Amino acid sequence: MLCAVLLALAWTAPVSAAQTAQGETKDMNTVFAERKRLFDEIGQISGIPWYNLAAIDQFERSLTIANPKKRPTRKNALIGIYYSEVEWTGFGNPNEADTDPATIALFAGRGTDGDGDGRADRTNDFDVLSTMATFLLGYGTTENDLKLALWERYRNVRNVDRILQFARIYAAFGRLDLHDHAFPLPIKSTYSYRGTWGASRGWGGHRIHEGTDLFANYGVPVRSTCYGVVEVKGWNPYGGWRIGLRDLNNVYHYYAHLSGFDKSLKVGDIVKPGRVIGWVGSSGYGKPGTSGKFPPHLHFGLYRDNGMREWSFDPYPYLKKWEREDRLRAMKNKSGA
Repeated sequence: MLCAVLLALAWTAPVSAAQTAQGETKDMNTVFAERKRLFDEIGQISGIPWYNLAAIDQFERSLTIANPKKRPTRKNALIGIYYSEVEWTGFGNPNEADTDPATIALFAGRGTDGDGDGRADRTNDFDVLSTMATFLLGYGTTENDLKLALWERYRNVRNVDRILQFARIYAAFGRLDLHDHAFPLPIKSTYSYRGTWGASRGWGGHRIHEGTDLFANYGVPVRSTCYGVVEVKGWNPYGGWRIGLRDLNNVYHYYAHLSGFDKSLKVGDIVKPGRVIGWVGSSGYGKPGTSGKFPPHLHFGLYRDNGMREWSFDPYPYLKKWEREDRLRAMKNKSGA
């Protein structure tokens, strides 16, 4: 039993940020290092690859970002996996704050004592992560077992796919600090853009503009803005030749009206910020191959997923931020700093 092993090795359990911070804010490098150490430790004990645990944790964190009222965050927590009080302590348990592993088990609650302190505490990072590991091992250790366990927890094929995507990204880079971004066009190129999200569009029926248009010449390289996975690539009547990337915050990055793609890039490939994925064009508004109905530009959109549905949000502030960061990086590289 995983719980027994965890108890036997409890002296090695790192103390959570919530237990040590006492109000202080840790820098993200420290948070990533401590979180990775926790994934590694639970992974070594359970045999579950660290990147699978990291993927579940990050997906749950993205759900909390998208559903803040339904999923309150734990201040200074390392782990983002969320269990409601009822899920943790068991349906029918009169004590929703119960931390006694025996009575939690009596009411078929999920909560387990991972660090050996005699309490199953849903505010304790080690207990929360070991509870998830125990749940996963209940279905087995193969990839198909993992898919089944994820389906049982989330009851949504799309959510299962997202977690598997996240796991592949983490496995490819071997680290957690994968949240840097890049501007979608080279900052040395000639381009212009302004905030047009929400503006009216008429082709194909009345709709709103779900992105920002970056005007540039034909053939200007279009770059990945994130660490992510290629989710969609091909033709769309509205967007023409388009490509979509999914990042680790469960945000979909949409690039449309391209003149072409990097031919080596396939659906399922992992990308990093700055990687050329295609070139500016004017494709779209018709059957495959239609081009030239508007000036060349990149349509860039962002979409958030809450686990049940996806919606567009304004990318303009993020584009300005990423453009500014790219310029600062270029200045530092030029000065040799």
